[in-house]
Amino acid sequence: MGWQYLLVFIGSFLFDVVPFPLPPAFTIMVFLQIAFGLNIWWVIVIGVAGSIIGRYILMLYIPFLADRIFMKSKNEDVQFLGDQMKERGWKSQVAILAYTLLPLPTTPLFLAGGMARINVVYIMPVFFVGKFTSDAISVHLGKYVSENAESIIAGGFSWKPVSSLILGLVFLSAILFIDWRSLIQKKKFVLNFMIWKKSYVIGDAHPISKKDA
Repeated sequence: MGWQYLLVFIGSFLFDVVPFPLPPAFTIMVFLQIAFGLNIWWVIVIGVAGSIIGRYILMLYIPFLADRIFMKSKNEDVQFLGDQMKERGWKSQVAILAYTLLPLPTTPLFLAGGMARINVVYIMPVFFVGKFTSDAISVHLGKYVSENAESIIAGGFSWKPVSSLILGLVFLSAILFIDWRSLIQKKKFVLNFMIWKKSYVIGDAHPISKKDA
């Protein structure tokens, strides 16, 4: 097996190990498959393996990173969200599967899971099923597009990578800036921007005291 497949692994790993949304890892898989004419199923298997290892490492280190850059109150808020996910059992599993089946960055999901100290075993099996399925579809579609490029070029610029990145940023912002305890316990929507340094709050949340920092 050639070095090109190693690039598939490294590319997928790097896309999914960082703590901020990038385009879905299948984009680098599609690019390398087309560029080198690689076997499509080996690309999918190796790429998904790289993604899973990257997400696993992300969930391991993100709690330590979160403790250093976010205020104590924000970490406790996301941990509360994680507890609510676990209490919902199979319903949360279905929601995670549905999300991973979409061609969207899964960084917000793993950022929340890591900050909430959710056991990786709770997320990884469902993530594997959804990731393998969605990436298999996406890579095959990419191969089809490359083989029918002339008839598709007339369609112009594709909005899907851009829209997926924007949606990923929206989901990440929701995890970080929504006060989830106020929303779930009090049914009150509050945006809290005081999660790291000096900032401000929109809504009825009380100011965060120094002991929460």
